[in-house]
Amino acid sequence: MPQWCFPPFKRRRAGAKTPEHSLSRVEMPELPEVETTRRGIEPHLLGRLVTALSVREPRLRWPIGEAVASGLTGLPILAVQRRAKYLLLDNARGSALIHLGMSGSLRILGAHTALKSHDHYDLLLDDGKLLRFNDPRRFGSLVWQPAGSVHRLLADLGPEPFVPGFDGEYLHARASGRRVPVKNFLMDQGVVVGVGNIYAAEALFAVGIDPRLAAGKVARRRYDALAIAVKAILSHAITRGGTTLRDFLRPDGEPGYFEQELQVYGRAGQPCRQCQTPIISVRLGQRSSFYCPRCQR
Repeated sequence: MPQWCFPPFKRRRAGAKTPEHSLSRVEMPELPEVETTRRGIEPHLLGRLVTALSVREPRLRWPIGEAVASGLTGLPILAVQRRAKYLLLDNARGSALIHLGMSGSLRILGAHTALKSHDHYDLLLDDGKLLRFNDPRRFGSLVWQPAGSVHRLLADLGPEPFVPGFDGEYLHARASGRRVPVKNFLMDQGVVVGVGNIYAAEALFAVGIDPRLAAGKVARRRYDALAIAVKAILSHAITRGGTTLRDFLRPDGEPGYFEQELQVYGRAGQPCRQCQTPIISVRLGQRSSFYCPRCQR
């Protein structure tokens, strides 16, 4: 099967037991968690030769194809990058694209480290270490992007939130005429990448915008403030190592600490830290959304 041709993701039958059913507040790692992971593994991978790819469980979100092993092995890693929520391990042949899914994690370990449950693949390095991927839910992925091409998973993504062009003018123009709630608009990866459920909720609270408000009804000046808030909150979350919600740990095994500073996300019924009004939870686009009915209009 060609590497760019992915089989459809098979949903479990209704009522079947899945790991998600027993957990609350399950969130996919967002930009700060992925960037924290990138910064953690980069010093151990740059310049290192990949000697082998050892796959124990190829059935992740999509099967791990032979193109990944043939593309990675025998060459040094030239860069460790992030695009949206994907990690890219670059060499002269192309890039391995890694997605953590809902519960994936990467660790730098010694070559003889004992296996744990859900350790699905290892990248063996020429210094005797390895990069190990663990994913209980198997929603993560590992695919190959040949040099000079753009993988379809990256092709339609919007700008990164830290680039100069991501500002209030850009958001206001993209939102023109749109009736979708502003929170869903902000989470649209075609509009801007990496702003998931947690950080969209926090950014909207920071500037006092009701997440239910239609994106096209938000004034330009409010989008100016929102763009600044998104950059500031994501930057701060990166310095705090991301947010730990059940699964996410940094590559050193430590939790992210931004969860301790959340203003609205996951705090339904608790008093707003600014006005003491109870935080409300609603469903927007099949996702839980949290806001203060007094502070956010």
